[in-house]
Amino acid sequence: MAANTSIAALGCASCVCLLARPQQPDGLSQVDLGRIALAANAFDEQSTTTMRPSARRLMALTLSATRPHSVSFIGLGRMGSPMAYNLFSKSVAESEGTARFVVCDARTAVAEAFAADFVKQFPGTQVDIANSPEEAVLASQTVVTMLPSTPHVRNVYAESGGILPALLRLPREAVQSTLCIDSTTLDVETARTLVARADKIGVRMVDAPVSGGVAGAKAGTLSFLVGGTNTAFELARPTLERMGKHIIYCGGSGAGLAAKICNNLVLGVQQIVVSEAMLLGQKLGLQPKVLASVINTSTGACWASSVNNPVPGAVPDKSPPCERDYEGGFATRLMLKDMGLALNIAESTKTAMPLGAAAGEIYAEVIADDPDAAEKDFSAVYRYLRLPKNKED
Repeated sequence: MAANTSIAALGCASCVCLLARPQQPDGLSQVDLGRIALAANAFDEQSTTTMRPSARRLMALTLSATRPHSVSFIGLGRMGSPMAYNLFSKSVAESEGTARFVVCDARTAVAEAFAADFVKQFPGTQVDIANSPEEAVLASQTVVTMLPSTPHVRNVYAESGGILPALLRLPREAVQSTLCIDSTTLDVETARTLVARADKIGVRMVDAPVSGGVAGAKAGTLSFLVGGTNTAFELARPTLERMGKHIIYCGGSGAGLAAKICNNLVLGVQQIVVSEAMLLGQKLGLQPKVLASVINTSTGACWASSVNNPVPGAVPDKSPPCERDYEGGFATRLMLKDMGLALNIAESTKTAMPLGAAAGEIYAEVIADDPDAAEKDFSAVYRYLRLPKNKED
């Protein structure tokens, strides 16, 4: 697959505004805001890989005759891969084998491996590999995207070789039958702008970010927080139900993202304070397992402790990332990105967010101290807090 690589620019415009505007959340200086935003920008993604058609195409750039019976999934990362697996496997069962699938990822080898593994588990199933979002939408009437961040969504939907430009060349009937579901967590205004463009040409589109993490994606128990018209929501519901347990309609375009950003703001702060409490408890002689049991059955109960506890052995009936050296969870760089999104919105709405701002700074410091932590689960903040330099004399 041909690819162009450029420096990622998550919310570049909003970062500039962040540094230039005179207002900021209470207790947070412009320098603090800029530091967090720039850190989120830098670690959100080291590069933006542009998916474009290549000479080695597996599908021609023409409208597929099987398009109404096909589903495309773009973005096979930690979350996208298990989501696509659940969507496809349940669709196979429900369609008695007649459904067709398409996968697309900036990393061709990842798409090829996914397709090969799926066909091995479900012999006779057709899983094609698209070399670009354009090919994916020409092949399928329903397209699901799960991407790292804002610039990737712009690339996949709006730029050359993307979904919306490709749809402009299709017959009106084919355009109006298209449903796009974006599960990326990105900034609300970009999402609304893309939905407005889609709506203008007759495409149904919803923002449907998820909650539940990698474990929820694998188990098919995700919560989908959906924004869009009621019509688009009802069209998307059957697809979402194959990947999740709770499908929540939040309101108009961007409402799902607003809910997700607020939820992750809570989660990001909670994970830090759970880490602090677990460290303090051990200093006071409490066993991690005992303290976790107390917290998880008391008023301090939260997902960050009961499921994603940062201390190995604290929740023996679970398998949090800390048991695997913090591998396989929600990447710290993505939590930093989400904190940056929350900070930007807080600034634009003049909302005080002192704890969110402090949490954003801490996640930025975690990565600055150990760049490898960017890809570790964000509960690795516990490991950072244990460092000698972070202990009081």
